[in-house]
Parts: sequence; C-alpha cells; structure tokens
Amino acid sequence: MGPFCDWKSATIAAATCGILLLWVCFLAEPVHGGLAPALYVLGDSQADVGNNNNLVLSPLRANFPRNGIDYPGQQATGRFSNGHNFVDFLAGSLGLASPPPYHSISNATAGRFSTFLNGVNFASGGAGVLDLTNKGQCFSFHHQIERDYLNVHSELVQQLGGEPQAMAHLAKSIFTVAIGGNDIIFRALPPSVTVDLPAVELQVLSPQRFIELMAKTLERQLQRLYGLGMHRLFFVGAAPIGCVPLMRELNLLTNECHPGANDMSVQYNAAVASILHDMGTRHQDFRYSFFDTYAALMQYINEPQANGYAEVKAACCGLGENKAMYRCGRASQVCPDRTDHVFWDLVHPTEATSRKLTGVAFAGSEPLVSPMNVRRLCD
Repeated sequence: MGPFCDWKSATIAAATCGILLLWVCFLAEPVHGGLAPALYVLGDSQADVGNNNNLVLSPLRANFPRNGIDYPGQQATGRFSNGHNFVDFLAGSLGLASPPPYHSISNATAGRFSTFLNGVNFASGGAGVLDLTNKGQCFSFHHQIERDYLNVHSELVQQLGGEPQAMAHLAKSIFTVAIGGNDIIFRALPPSVTVDLPAVELQVLSPQRFIELMAKTLERQLQRLYGLGMHRLFFVGAAPIGCVPLMRELNLLTNECHPGANDMSVQYNAAVASILHDMGTRHQDFRYSFFDTYAALMQYINEPQANGYAEVKAACCGLGENKAMYRCGRASQVCPDRTDHVFWDLVHPTEATSRKLTGVAFAGSEPLVSPMNVRRLCD
C-alpha cells in the first residue's frame, strides 16, 4: 500500500491490516491428549499472533498498547485484539498449545523441529487472497504458502524420514485459513481514499468480477495446500465487512453498514463454499469445516441485547466519533467494559466476540458451520 493522502487514509491502511474478522475464539478448556497432532494456520490479522512484528517498516502491526490490554500481563504481542485471538482459543479447544509465529522461529531455535511438528502460525496482518492487497507490507498469502509453509513442509519430510511419513502427519493435522477480508475492504473503499495504491487497478473491476478473480486465485491456493498435505481444513468465512466501524464511518450521516462491502462478503462466502464442496468431491481424503462468519456475526449485530452486547457500531479502542477515526494505539480511548462491545478496533472483534463465534465454529451446526463443525472435523 502506498503513501496516504490524509489521516483517515492512514487509519484505513493500518486498520485493515488483516482484518478481518475471524471473530472466532472460544475460550475452552484444553482437551487432554489433543484432538489433532498439530494446528497449521494461514491468513490475515484475525489470525496473526506476531508475525508482523518482524516487519519493522510496516504500519500493519499491533505490538504496542493498547492492544493486549486483557492479555496476560497486559502484553501487546502483535495480536490485533484486546486479548487472545481465535487461533489461541481454537488451539486450546483442540488440546494444543497456540502455534508460535513462524517468523519468531530462527534456525537456531531450540526444538525447532518439534515446534514444526506441533504446528506453526504463518498468518500476517494485511494479507489478502490477491498479492496486490497490502503488497510489500505483509507476508502475502502466496508467500505464506510458497515460502514459509513450504519450508516447514520440507523440514518435516526430512526429519520424519520421507514424504509418506510427513504426509501422514499432515493429513491428521488441522489447517486453518482465514483470508479475504482485506481484499473486500480495498475494493469497497472509494478510489480517492488513498494514492499510489498498488491495488487501485483492481478497483476498476465490478464487484462481481472482483469476487470471481478472488475465487479463482483462492482455488489455486487451496489446491496447492492440499497437494502439500492439507487434508483437514477449517476455513473462516468473511465477516460482514460493511458493518465494521471503519466501513460505517464512510456513511457519515447514518453510520449504517456499507451495503456494497456486505454484498461482496456474501458473494465471497458463497464462492468459498462452492470451492470447498468441489474439492471434497474431487478428493475423497479431503474434509473441511466452513464457518459462515457473516451470518453468525450479523446475529449479534441485529440482536445485541439478546447476545449480551451494549454496543455494536462503535469500536472499543480508538479516537473520535464511534472511535473510528484512527487505529487503536497508546493515545486511544478504551471502553471500560470490553465484553459488551462487538468490535475492539476499526475492524477486529473483541476477545469476547471471538470467544462466542469460535464456540459456534467448534461445536455448532448448519447453516452457520457446514458440512461439519471443527470438533467433527477431528474425528
């Protein structure tokens, strides 16, 4: 992403860092023995546990207060959250430790191979399905697959004694992919918001053509992961992007959800569901769980009181009206009760929201999670 023309543009860039909203994190007691041997995570900021801390020149980082205000020790780890994110709690519900960020594991790290064997997190805030999304300021999804995960795959093959042994381990492991929200945000934003944006050429595509491009790209990426051992996939669908505080801010008079962004989220989720169904048909050893984050989160937004919320429009951490004028940082105002807000910052959910949504993804049923939940995916 190129230079920005004003403060709101800077806000948008830093906030979209990866969005979106996985919003899924369910604080469960660990299952002794583990439901899977390992958890491998790819995606954007909703799943990033500190990979972007290594991108010192990128604005797409969260390793500073007030992020982590509810994390143990009030530590800002690089998670785009007031506390843990969904990966931490998904791992806990699987009986596993939360996978460490790949870019914190050096060649000299003690127990490097055993770490790889138990799972690794490759997610990067700002990443999108398309390489042009936040190009140069994150570890792209392509980079996560073709460089980071491929390196881990190669070491597993070497250390486990060959390709068959490595593939057997990976086939029993859970892969989690949370990607697509950043692409939708950049397509939905007005072209005048930023300058020198590499992805600006994508904004000339109609929303339908844009989603078609995303779908074709994603299909290749998922097929590549399948060929590299991904046989059990938990895919986190796009949230209602138009309802995050950042996108509501574009509707200055009403602060209502951005309909164009929401429409693209729905189209994208339908395309992903179709891709996964087709993969399951072609590959009998491929199983998946697709979480319709859009539908699940809209239940909270449309019925806040019934779901324990007092605020569904404004961010908990930020500045200005609805705390949507700038990303969460040291100078931000923070709501006193993080459990009654849907959103932590401009685009990311609070830990409480993530916990509720992951509960649905892990143990829920159709139509919100299909064709099986994550618990059944482990059987």
